[in-house]
Amino acid sequence: MSEISVKHITELNNLELLAKQVVEGFITGMHKSPFHGFSVEFAEHRLYNKGESTRHIDWKLYAKTKKLFIKRYEEETNLRCHIIIDNSASMHYPIIEKPTTENLSKIGFSAIASAALMEILRRQRDAIGLSVYSNKTEYYAPAKGSDRHRRMLLSQLEGLLKNYSKSETETYTMLHEIAEKVHKRSLIFLFTDMFQSNKDEEELFEALRHLKYNKHELVLFHTYDGKSELDFDFEDTPKKFVDVESGEEINLYASSVQKKYKEEVKKYFNDLKLKCMQYKIDYVPVDINKGFEQVLISYLISRKNFL
Repeated sequence: MSEISVKHITELNNLELLAKQVVEGFITGMHKSPFHGFSVEFAEHRLYNKGESTRHIDWKLYAKTKKLFIKRYEEETNLRCHIIIDNSASMHYPIIEKPTTENLSKIGFSAIASAALMEILRRQRDAIGLSVYSNKTEYYAPAKGSDRHRRMLLSQLEGLLKNYSKSETETYTMLHEIAEKVHKRSLIFLFTDMFQSNKDEEELFEALRHLKYNKHELVLFHTYDGKSELDFDFEDTPKKFVDVESGEEINLYASSVQKKYKEEVKKYFNDLKLKCMQYKIDYVPVDINKGFEQVLISYLISRKNFL
């Protein structure tokens, strides 16, 4: 798939426009990719399922694509999607003075990716909800489909791009609270770096299981900076490393721990993946340096499986 190109937007001052350009770039690339069959005209068609009536097949579109699509009507689109974003201090790493679409913190990436998901959901005429949490639930809005509601959510996402959080988080506690509020069956997307001050993994996965209650489908976007947080790629000079949430400090040469660090982190990632498989949670590792396609492709796959 070709890269989404939004280089000409150098300031993140219009999230709605940026989201539209991300989605348009994604659709253009998708027409040239193996994922082309998932959706061609987001708002107007869906894939034909074997055994369905052929009455509403779009034969003109079949002539162009050699794929069977059903003309879709507004009353058919009743998917509910709820986006959850971890806004703890660790999600604001790396700290960037002048962010661009190619140079973002984890929270900046999550906000833009969420706005792009909202743009696709708008075209699908689906309902969208949003939760933001740190050491408390900072924002919650149930899923609705109106344009006014969507703009309200975009305003919240824009706030994440502008404001720095210094909060720690107990992710599992907040997820339990949010899960209690999402009553109707929904496709849930969670953006988090999986860093929390409490290290009890079982409690965290109990909270993730709670999000799947009421037949919800959960996609975990494990959001990280691959260069520093996965590869520990730093200049080999003495550096002070500071935990942005706890404030703990350590002085060392990166090269002295890089090998062991990479082994431990890769093991942690693999353990997360296996645990998510065990609990039937879709686990998607998302490197913020590799663009938004990874999130949008996951949406298409998840939506197809959800409906």
